[in-house]
Amino acid sequence: MALRAAHMAGFGLMLLGLSACDKTCCAAPVPDVSRAAQATEFLGVETRLLDGDLVNFIVSAQGDGAKDSVVAYADCAAAQYALIRGFGFARHVRTNVAHEGGIWRADAVYTISPALPDGLRQIDAEVVVANCRDNGIPMV
Repeated sequence: MALRAAHMAGFGLMLLGLSACDKTCCAAPVPDVSRAAQATEFLGVETRLLDGDLVNFIVSAQGDGAKDSVVAYADCAAAQYALIRGFGFARHVRTNVAHEGGIWRADAVYTISPALPDGLRQIDAEVVVANCRDNGIPMV
């Protein structure tokens, strides 16, 4: 019982800490996929503008690290696209991942914006692009 109470107290402190964040501190962390990216062959990005600020990216990759890096590949494409269009941020809307014939595909949708958007998976485009370069993940 004491262990459960201690666990619940820790959970309460975690929630308290989260509620103290402002929007800039709570953006999704940039994933470190450097090992997976080294074992991945990135096959390309298809970009589709769905609406004014809504963009669809379909990325493909193969290799031992593709399963772990294909979603990061989509994030990299979205971040670079946002910068190309003169925006500083993107927000992840959804990603569907499929595996067929040794190729991993991510079909991802993002909104791009000049200001930090609401949402759980916010992307600071400059930070993500720098991380993608460091990890060897190509972009748009």
